[in-house]
Amino acid sequence: MAEQTEEGYLLQELPGTRTPPCYDHWPIPGFLLLAVYVLDPDRTLMTTARIGLRCCFLLVDDSTPPLLQFAEMSQTGDNEEFRPVELGDAAKPDPPALAAEKGDEAASGDQWDQKNPEGSSLATLDPDIKDRQYLLRKFFVARPGALEQAIEDLKIHVTAKEGETVLSFWLLAEVDHWNNEKERVVMITEKHLLICKYDFIMLASQQIQKIPLNYIDRICRGQFTFPQKSLDKREGEGVRLYWDKLREASVVSRWNPWSTDLPYTTFTDHPVKSCSERFAIICQVDAFTAELVQTVQKAHKMDPVPGRANGAVVLNQPILIETYAGFMSFIGNRNKLGYSLARGSVGF
Repeated sequence: MAEQTEEGYLLQELPGTRTPPCYDHWPIPGFLLLAVYVLDPDRTLMTTARIGLRCCFLLVDDSTPPLLQFAEMSQTGDNEEFRPVELGDAAKPDPPALAAEKGDEAASGDQWDQKNPEGSSLATLDPDIKDRQYLLRKFFVARPGALEQAIEDLKIHVTAKEGETVLSFWLLAEVDHWNNEKERVVMITEKHLLICKYDFIMLASQQIQKIPLNYIDRICRGQFTFPQKSLDKREGEGVRLYWDKLREASVVSRWNPWSTDLPYTTFTDHPVKSCSERFAIICQVDAFTAELVQTVQKAHKMDPVPGRANGAVVLNQPILIETYAGFMSFIGNRNKLGYSLARGSVGF
């Protein structure tokens, strides 16, 4: 049964219950709720006040269930005591411009997927690209700026020490008489062939071998061969330069793996030749041989050596490497010990 009191509250007594005695001792003026109603059109404070009053009645007598229900002072059916709140940005609608941009991106992504079914993983699936990425990370010469710094250092050195200008630079692998590969920077000038051992880790020149071009009398180009009973093998082609045909290598020099007293040297392609177009040019033995032959012929004409036949003989024949067991070359070439290579925490 509803009852209106002097304070302005509308009370409804539920069946089987009684009005708590505390209510007579807590007179609350009705104009306060009216002021809250006028100043708070969203009914936020009104709802909080009603909940607070209900809690107060419950605290007076725990055994008594809620007895009073406050009648709404205004008939507002849209007001609710609890309103759902959306958390995060997932439920928020996108603005029209952002939605249109996302639609364009999705359409372009669909077109890309139609043209490239494998998507962005194509590079990781291509074995050639994976090999190139491995070489670029493994060899110090392939790292940005390393080769440029070496060329600049060697240009200054040759100009200061030899008084010559370098015509071309080549990055090749030298194969010694024990079939060991060694990374070399080869320079061709008007008078000399310079073979440099360059440390691409410290970016410093360690050794330079100078060979007069007018002393080179034979250039052999062909496949690598070994003695019939040799256990050592090498695939590919190379070029061998001879500069003293009147002198043969001694037995001691041939059986000494560290001997440098040999009248010839041998080159082959550098392993990084497939990394980029630039390396493909300067790491190829074919291009190096073609330019070397022309420069040697010019050097013989400009400065002939007395007692020697002018000009160099160019031959296409197999290149013999006289090794039999090949144990040292197997370990060295398999681990690329002759190159400036990243080898982890073990060392270089």
